[in-house]
Amino acid sequence: MAEEGWYSDPYRIHEQRWFSDGTPTNLVRDQRRTSHDDPPQTPYVEEPRPIESAQSVAADDLRRSDDQEPSALDPVDAAWTIFTRSSGL
Repeated sequence: MAEEGWYSDPYRIHEQRWFSDGTPTNLVRDQRRTSHDDPPQTPYVEEPRPIESAQSVAADDLRRSDDQEPSALDPVDAAWTIFTRSSGL
């Protein structure tokens, strides 16, 4: 199986980079903050090391943005849902 999940950024630009089917993507993470940055078209500076596989990522982290209800495990999303429903947003 090809790499799928968070790996050390092989370009050393960010702390971590998401790999999908063995290919580095534009999804990156620094100090647990996620952002986007296209991978350079240059060779790796170092080999990527696994940080967190796709299988170990919590299902709540993979929740789609168009899901109707947030998970009970995510209090921020639950609070936002309650707020927007009560305020008519």
